[in-house]
Amino acid sequence: MTPKCMINVCFLMICVGVSRMAGAQGQSWEAPADRLGQLEERDATTLYDENRVPDYVLPPLLVNADGSPVRDARQWVMRRRPEILSIFERFMFGRSPIGGTPTSSFSVREAAGSALDGLAKREQVRFEFARGTERAGMDLLLYLPREAKGPTPVFLILNFGGNHTISVDPSVERPKWPEGSDPGLVRSLKSERGDRAGRFPLAAILGRGYGLATVYYEEMGPDRGDAVSQGVRGLFNGRQGRDGWSSIGAWAWGLSRAMDYLVANPEVDSRRVTVMGHSRLGKTALWAGARDQRFAMVVSNCSGCGGAALSRRHYGETVKRINTRFPHWFCEKFKSFNDDEGALTLDQHMLIALMAPRPVYVVSADEDLWADPRGEFLSCLAADPVYDLLGVPGLEAETMPGLDRPLLKGRIGYHVRSGGHDLTEYDWRRVMDFADRHLEINRE
Repeated sequence: MTPKCMINVCFLMICVGVSRMAGAQGQSWEAPADRLGQLEERDATTLYDENRVPDYVLPPLLVNADGSPVRDARQWVMRRRPEILSIFERFMFGRSPIGGTPTSSFSVREAAGSALDGLAKREQVRFEFARGTERAGMDLLLYLPREAKGPTPVFLILNFGGNHTISVDPSVERPKWPEGSDPGLVRSLKSERGDRAGRFPLAAILGRGYGLATVYYEEMGPDRGDAVSQGVRGLFNGRQGRDGWSSIGAWAWGLSRAMDYLVANPEVDSRRVTVMGHSRLGKTALWAGARDQRFAMVVSNCSGCGGAALSRRHYGETVKRINTRFPHWFCEKFKSFNDDEGALTLDQHMLIALMAPRPVYVVSADEDLWADPRGEFLSCLAADPVYDLLGVPGLEAETMPGLDRPLLKGRIGYHVRSGGHDLTEYDWRRVMDFADRHLEINRE
């Protein structure tokens, strides 16, 4: 870490009465020189040089909006946490819609006692959302270990290509699209069965005693800026201003509706459901976990800008870049900070802190410098004082770990692994190691 960033982190720690410092010592990860060279040669407009990271000061976590310090756990829970949640709603993810909440219902369309060559039981669940005459919906696919002896802890994760892409299971249905959708722009219609199976090592997950629930994210709302009237966003006539609901807000809302079903299913251990996501869906998982404390654990995989990485570092993908390319992911007000991240009254360490005291795990990748691995780690480090305040162990290290050396002991877990922007079996295995420890999974 550069000296100026050490100063910034120390400033934050002084503000909250904590004396920790971060630094690059021992076996700490460093960006691979060959990857840096390739990226800088390809795009000279993007910052990848740690020595050019601008000076920044993070907004304090444990100082209330009126300037008074947060002195104990009660003040955090009753006052400061709601303040931070409101800041993210107003300036980043958008406020929840007003003007009426749609009704939500679900029905089990299929329950198979044997799937995946006898490894699992399978359920396919249809959700229907309605407001007046308007309709939307989504489909959840659930695999549970066939030989489970009791309620099963479950990972809930959105997928990118349709439920049929996570395995070669021939019985999994393709998504259904509401009237008015443009099939030429729907990526799941172009996806083949099993296309994304590499990201979902079902044998490893089920073999460890976990279940997996997944929903195709675009069923809740197409991933396009011109589709705000489709999916669940189209069910609301509510707030349309600069702090109106974003696509990530809609996808996170869908994760909570999926959780409604998991809570109702007696075969699921609803006290041990982990919400997880990769890339833009890692951002979504963090926001869902912040808003819905029924999720026992939250996992962000390579979520980068707008997810786990600090915006003020201006490293790799920036607020301006992400708002320009994906204007629908965040609310309109977030664009006001395209050229001045330092004016934001939030940064992503505050999003990580909203999970406390629940366990949260952040994954970075060695070659994924666009997502700023060091900035993701620094978010975890800067969120740690809240865990200290709540009397639980947070991040176990003061310096970034080496490559493929996961931090698992504290309730803020982290690893930076070999490879690029992906969700791998290595990531899953380390996340399950973390869940085993912090969700107190009984394997007997």
